Order: sequence, then C-alpha cells, then structure tokens
Amino acid sequence: MDTLSLTGKELAAAINADTKERAAAFVAGAHAPRLALVVANDDPASAWYVNSLRKAAERLGIACDRIDLGADATAEQIRAELDARSADPSFDAIMLQTPLPAGVSLDDVSSAIAADKDVDGVSPLSLGLLAAGLDGFVPATSEAVVELLKHHEIPLRGKLVAVVGRSNIVGKPLAQLLLAEDATVTVCHSRTADLAGVTSTADVVVAAAGRAGLVTGKHVREGAIVIDVGTNEAPDGGIVGDVDADSVRGKAAGLSPVPGGVGPVTTALLMRHVVAAAEKLRG
Repeated sequence: MDTLSLTGKELAAAINADTKERAAAFVAGAHAPRLALVVANDDPASAWYVNSLRKAAERLGIACDRIDLGADATAEQIRAELDARSADPSFDAIMLQTPLPAGVSLDDVSSAIAADKDVDGVSPLSLGLLAAGLDGFVPATSEAVVELLKHHEIPLRGKLVAVVGRSNIVGKPLAQLLLAEDATVTVCHSRTADLAGVTSTADVVVAAAGRAGLVTGKHVREGAIVIDVGTNEAPDGGIVGDVDADSVRGKAAGLSPVPGGVGPVTTALLMRHVVAAAEKLRG
C-alpha cells in the first residue's frame, strides 16, 4: 500500500495568508497585534521554537515580545508576570513557553493568563470552555491535528480514533475536538494495558505521548490514518516523531511527517489566534 504523506505546509501557508491580511488591517489604523511570549527555561529545543515563533510573527506583521524570566523563576514570579501582561492593554495575546522551571507545573501558573489572551488555550478556564463546547481559544497543537485531517479530506464522523497521550495541552483537548466532529474517541496512556490492541482497531491513530518511536506497525491496522504529533530530539540532533515511520509506511493509508506535518500548522494557528485575540479585544 502506498502511504500518503499528510504534509501541513500548504495548509499552513493558506492560514498564514489569511492571518497576514487580517494583521495588516491593524497596522493601517493602530499598532500591530502584539504577543507576549513568556519564557522561563534555558532549554535549547525551547529556544529554537521560540525563535521560530518570533520569525513567524515578524513575517505576518505581528509584534512578538520575548519576556525571559530565567530558568530559576518561581511560580510566584511567573504568575506575577502573566498577571501583569493580562492586565496590560498593549498586549493582545499571551503564550507561556514550556518546559517550566523544576518544581513548577503548568497547573501552578496557567490560571494567571486571561482567557481572552490565552492564545494557546492552556488555562483552566480555556480548557473548561472547550469541554463545555463554548467559544474560546483551544490548544493550537490539538486544533492543528483536526485541521490537518480536514485539509486532507480524512472523514471523522463515526470513525474510531485512538489518541495516544493524555496531556492537557494535546491529548485531552484533542479528544474534545474530535468528539465535536462526531468521532468515537479512545484516549490511551502509560497505564493502557494493551496499547496495540486498542490502536490497531482504530481508523485514525494520533501519537502524542512524547516518546520517540512508540507507535510502530503493530499498533496500526491496514489502511489506517496516522498523525504524528511528537517532536523528539534524535541522536543526530534532528527531530523525530512518536511514530516509527519506516514500520508504518506501506501499512497506513496516510502518515503525517515529522517535521513538516502538524508543526507548521500549529505555528500558523497560534499566529491566527493572536490576530483573533486582537480583533476581539479591540472590537
């Protein structure tokens, strides 16, 4: 079986074109949409991602301020910064980059981000709005998975979807988004007794556990669709996903590549959220 590469570059380009046009409308009459990118780590992979976000924002006409609190920042310091940016009308959007300092969890600080500026949908309020089916920003990576499937015309209504990973930033919100598309969703995790037994019955498998090569050919039925959300550092310094792509190709009908699949769509959606936040806040 030929396995279709479910790339995200064309979709990301279309989203970016719309975002750039909407951002330009602000530049004509007021300051550009502005994102506060709060960083409290010295992680090289995080630094690379933050730099890519800043470059993406610049290309689209969005102002992006990196606010570096240092890898030893306390939960109190991070919350204070998020509170300040939430109250500052010169910022339209806030994103808190992970990982966070040792001993600080996202749950400790995310509630300090105002929901109308929470463009990556990480606060308890944003996640609650999603669970209730109400309007709000959703985690961009989860949204990117659904948008990528739609772009490649992969049907979801009535389909069995296995999500491998239950984090609050990908797995859980993705399950909510898939339910809204009328899919039947199973969320798998580290305590799932027979992972392959569950995933091999699914029409769509989404790997989002953060473990390189976790999903292999034995986890995928013939003709299934596989979406790889993983971004793990390879021994050669490159990036690999959660899927052992070589063992899945030829068995799956479609597989998203890493890099070039979910990633560019996630970044594009984040930038679109920034402009949407500015549109809402400024009326």
